[in-house]
Amino acid sequence: MKRIQRAGMLIMLVILLSTANCLPALAAPQVHVAVDGQYVSFPDGAPYVDVKSKRTMVPVRFVAERLGLSVQWNGETNQVTLKKKDETIHLTIGQNQAQVNGKDVTLVAPAVIKNKRTMVPLRFISEAFHAQIDWIAERNLVVVTTPGHAKVVPPPSPPSTIDRTSQIQRGTWIWNASLIKTEQESILKFASDNKLTTIYLQIDKDIPAAAYQSFVRGAKEKQIKVEALEGRPNWAFTHNQNQIRQFISWVKSYNAAAGADERFEGLHFDIEPYILAEWKTKNQLVIENWMNNMRFIERETKGSGLKITLDIPFWLHLVKVPSSNYSFSAWLLEKVDSVVIMDYRNAALGNDGIVANAKTILKEASTLKKNVIVAVETAPTSEGAFTTFYSLSTGAMKAELKKAEEQLSQYPSYAGYAIHNYESWTALDAKSK
Repeated sequence: MKRIQRAGMLIMLVILLSTANCLPALAAPQVHVAVDGQYVSFPDGAPYVDVKSKRTMVPVRFVAERLGLSVQWNGETNQVTLKKKDETIHLTIGQNQAQVNGKDVTLVAPAVIKNKRTMVPLRFISEAFHAQIDWIAERNLVVVTTPGHAKVVPPPSPPSTIDRTSQIQRGTWIWNASLIKTEQESILKFASDNKLTTIYLQIDKDIPAAAYQSFVRGAKEKQIKVEALEGRPNWAFTHNQNQIRQFISWVKSYNAAAGADERFEGLHFDIEPYILAEWKTKNQLVIENWMNNMRFIERETKGSGLKITLDIPFWLHLVKVPSSNYSFSAWLLEKVDSVVIMDYRNAALGNDGIVANAKTILKEASTLKKNVIVAVETAPTSEGAFTTFYSLSTGAMKAELKKAEEQLSQYPSYAGYAIHNYESWTALDAKSK
């Protein structure tokens, strides 16, 4: 009996030893990073502490963006180059030697590729570019303070959920702002009847401020918010920053002079450079200009209290930030409060339906804790009947939106839907009756 028991114990021991390597390791505590007092989200690879060196590793794209660096990747040499003005760092994947302004420097932790993302040691890179690094051990928090900023340690526990309103949003665009002078009552009745929560109203500076004040006040009486809408494809180019500044300044001045119930809720940008010829011929240049203008908008609106919303096509996640594998849609999400996905399809389900086309950006936004509105089209287009509800009915549109919402509501970032645009929608509604 003892031999049997002993043999049984040996068998159990062998089984335990053979399966030990298959058991999942205890999850390492999540590492948080804050730059100048603001928590940072990482949709393209979470930071982690390297076991051997005890150094925090972060995606190289994060370093480049947050510290204002340019980044280049050389696939032939497996080398990452970071630049800022006259300072340059060369890092080679897997090597403990780096070059800083032409001089060899020994690294405690080398750059590595993890889950198809290039990870670099945060402390080394930050300090090389004169940022201060502090480690708050009890919170697994890295505090980065860039030059010219005072050190700020943010409150514990970054928000784990998106700050969503209790009411799912419903919106539409009004591109012909002169309608608010002649059709305010009918516009607001239509909006109220269709349970709209937001109107994106184009700004025409030739229209008196009093007309905007009356419209916004009337909308708010019906619990409808109004966003100031503007934009054109060439606003992606930096030489048009003055036009962008004028729009932002106009809205700021308007809000400062208006009553509390007459103010715009935010700025709504519709910048679509991909319809320009340069999108095909000078794609990288256009994207880099667009990125610079989004940074410009971020600077110009800082501290204004204005929410920033951007219209983007559903396929934009396929476009990458120059010299990286990072989704351009995720990069844009970082710069705004919310996006409206122009998900112009007239069927909710299927491989090319509203739900399938919205999923990727909804996932990105959920990680970044941003809001997403999913929009459909009612105007005639040259892109195919499947891109619009123009030839269908409002009943068919509502049925497809209901199906889509049932699926999209599972994403924390989903905040509602919008219908483009007011004039074509009302025409479709009249035709459907």
